[in-house]
Amino acid sequence: MTKRRQFLKQVAALSSLSLTSCGWRLAQVRANSTTSDRTDQLYIYTWTQYTDKELLKTFSTQTGMKVLADVYDSNDVMLAKLQAGGGGAYSIIYPSDYMVQKMVDKGLLIEINHDRLIGLENLFPRFSNPIYDPNNRYSIPFNWGTTGFIYNSEKIKEPPEDWDYLWQNQDKLNKRMTLLNDVREVIGAVLRMLGYSYNSKNELEIKQAYDKLKVLKPAIAAFDTDAWQNQILGGDLLLAMCYSADAVKISQENPKLKYVIPRSGSSLWTDTIVISKTAPNLAGAYAWINMILQPEVAGQISQRLNIATPNSAGFEQLPKRIQNNPNLFPPESLLANCERISPVGEFEEVYDRYWTQLTSS
Repeated sequence: MTKRRQFLKQVAALSSLSLTSCGWRLAQVRANSTTSDRTDQLYIYTWTQYTDKELLKTFSTQTGMKVLADVYDSNDVMLAKLQAGGGGAYSIIYPSDYMVQKMVDKGLLIEINHDRLIGLENLFPRFSNPIYDPNNRYSIPFNWGTTGFIYNSEKIKEPPEDWDYLWQNQDKLNKRMTLLNDVREVIGAVLRMLGYSYNSKNELEIKQAYDKLKVLKPAIAAFDTDAWQNQILGGDLLLAMCYSADAVKISQENPKLKYVIPRSGSSLWTDTIVISKTAPNLAGAYAWINMILQPEVAGQISQRLNIATPNSAGFEQLPKRIQNNPNLFPPESLLANCERISPVGEFEEVYDRYWTQLTSS
């Protein structure tokens, strides 16, 4: 997969975003600095959709640090770059929940010192002791949501209710649908459709999911996490498997594009913020996390990026139309069938083997 590097230029900050009113101060950044820290710049490695120019500019204004962000569109791309030694400049990284433990096991993250955090108590209780990272030892939640379909309701009159819609309408969707470029999301969705867990460690079940996907493969336009957005807006695609945060953003550009959570269940995910073991700017990393934890900041990020904040105090500041958006904040009845993707240890090799066979054939 082609890696894309994007350096974000500083632009004017929103005048309403003032970190000094949130209990977060430049003096605290300096007080937390050490002589080994490179405090003149902060490198971030994040998802394409989380590049928030206003936030970068505001942080730079408050701290004097120049912020540079590289982007990726899958957890596997991010991990491969770090393992290949290409991540030494990054202090902050944004892995998804199941990837956190994997990175911990590989010795890529530091344990976060909660004494250096301001605002951790602002998180919703469900994010304060997550199963993927008990007591938030290595990560702080940034965004959460579900995985499902976005579809063109003008061309597809009956909404796709479940994953099996893809197979039932394979001819109609031929080369006009995409699946995510994520092994655990794609194979997991089919496992769920077949009545199994997203986190199955049964190779026979994995093979069943692979066999189903192999049948569908000729009709799939691409395994893609980002480029589908312009394609579905342009009318080239009828349907895309996507994350709810992306669906909300795209549906605002074209209200005829609708999002649905599959009936048999979907993944419930959280994207997090972690500090790299090789972080060259540790003080800047803590300053970044503290900024994200502030209610005013969390609320404005949620509005600008169309994401679901895990910050309860930030949620209270959102307009009712956003709080009541079921695509961003689904009711418990919809979340009941959703399942978190969790690490499967050495069995990951089985997933990767079938994924390689599927995507390279």
